[in-house]
Amino acid sequence: MPLKCGIVGLPNVGKSTLFNCLTSSHLAEAANYPFCTIEPNVGIVTVPDKRVDELAKIYNPKKITETVIEFVDIAGLVAGASKGEGLGNQFLSHIREVDAIIHIVRCFEDENVAHVADKIDPKSDIEIIETELILKDMETVENRLSKTEKLLKSGDKKIKEEYESYVALKEHLASGRLAKYFTFEYRKNHSPDDVEHINSLCLLTDKHVLYVANVDDKHLSGNMYSKVVEEIAKKECEEAIVLSVEMEAELSLLESDEKAEFIKELSISEPGLDKLIHTAYKLLGLITFFTVSEKEVHAWTVHKDTKAPQAGGAIHTDFEHGFIRAEIMNYGDLISLGSEHTVKEKGLMRLEGKDYVVKDGDIIYFRFNV
Repeated sequence: MPLKCGIVGLPNVGKSTLFNCLTSSHLAEAANYPFCTIEPNVGIVTVPDKRVDELAKIYNPKKITETVIEFVDIAGLVAGASKGEGLGNQFLSHIREVDAIIHIVRCFEDENVAHVADKIDPKSDIEIIETELILKDMETVENRLSKTEKLLKSGDKKIKEEYESYVALKEHLASGRLAKYFTFEYRKNHSPDDVEHINSLCLLTDKHVLYVANVDDKHLSGNMYSKVVEEIAKKECEEAIVLSVEMEAELSLLESDEKAEFIKELSISEPGLDKLIHTAYKLLGLITFFTVSEKEVHAWTVHKDTKAPQAGGAIHTDFEHGFIRAEIMNYGDLISLGSEHTVKEKGLMRLEGKDYVVKDGDIIYFRFNV
């Protein structure tokens, strides 16, 4: 099941247009008025990976399966969303279901495109969204506090500790700080079992954020507005990229050859959308490993630091439960030597056990016994 990134921002910042570009579709309506998106649009997007193409050249498989991320276009939030303004409660519930947030911030001037605050101010725009997410998280914590308080009379030490953690978290949020600063320290100082109650809250501000500074096509390298976004991202230890959603929309309509020529003329290493997808992949802490044969070249997604049996479980539970060993080639070795046979001949095919941590680009054959 692909991991989800939710696209959020104020109305009219380019969310639906970006979604359409990402999915190469017109599933999301893009219009110059607030709340043109009511229900979230969902699209499965392939993660661009040239390694898949190179492996296909060697194995000439009947089937190629690439790794994917799911993008969710969530309607524009406004001040008061946590209290239901602009259908805010409904929209905020959609954010709760995603693994990471892509926050699009308007960094361009255009009198033909309305801004809900009638001014271009990235810092203020970001603060509006963050405030609404914090207020919604406070509501979530307050509800849990109320339920936990009723159980305190039992004298259970664990219940007492949970209650105290909710009180501390509520105070943290009330100071205007994102939940992730609290949860990071809490997880660092407690065992996985002891943080499960915090994880179960699914707090909106406990998610990683990729800031997208949406500029016009005259400022592809950034402008004074995008610099504000980048500074905020750096302060929050998050990622930020600069792209022109309008230009990406034009690029998405071109054929492959035309697109490649256009990108060359712009002197950029990769399209903004590819950069966004790769950054989102990194943001989610994901890596890719491969299984290869004449039948299929398949890219698989796992979290960084995943061990070999669990990586096998991403393919089938039998691979994990009956794991014996993993036979592993390095992608670079295979490409430079040109064939699996030569890799084995050179003694570069490794045998790894259950404690092996899978690396990005590993090519793996799983040996298992059901």
